[in-house]
Amino acid sequence: MHALIIYCHPNSESFSKAILEQVVERLRSQQVGYELIDLYKDEFQPVLTKGELDRYLDTSVNRQGIEHHIEALERCDTLIFIYPTWWYGLPAMIKGWLDRVLVPGVAFKLTEQGAVKPNLQNIKKLAVFTTCGAPRWLSFLIGTPGKKTILRGVRLLCSPWVKTRYAAHYNMDSSTVASRQRHLKVIDRKTRGLCKA
Repeated sequence: MHALIIYCHPNSESFSKAILEQVVERLRSQQVGYELIDLYKDEFQPVLTKGELDRYLDTSVNRQGIEHHIEALERCDTLIFIYPTWWYGLPAMIKGWLDRVLVPGVAFKLTEQGAVKPNLQNIKKLAVFTTCGAPRWLSFLIGTPGKKTILRGVRLLCSPWVKTRYAAHYNMDSSTVASRQRHLKVIDRKTRGLCKA
């Protein structure tokens, strides 16, 4: 197993950082290799530029400027996203990473008829660990678009037998030390499950 963690939070003291530390601790204890891409620390630019859009379909040049991200993606068999859910969805930084990195020839191939063929067959495990200010019932009423983007949309590009894990700490804005500690135990259990799956 080799994991790629895509981490996204602007505050180095956030609970998302505690989740990241819990995941890394479990991976290390299981002697699992991993790579970490910290989007804010790396000052990743999430905006798809006109130049990138112009060369988006040209697989000979559409990797320019994002080679490190693509190489890490191609090396992993486990992809883990850690981020806060804002406005029920993905932070702009994560959405921009998907826009810019999951390009044709990397994440998928286009047939002459325009059909999409999955190309991330190396990814056998996919996880989302997030926090939500809203309660669970409201998140589900809205439809959890962030969760669906990754665990349905990205999942379709991975191995057909990909295993998924999801954990969200709801009511984050009114969380307590106890609720956060309970959630870190859930994260540890789900990460351990990824290591064994």
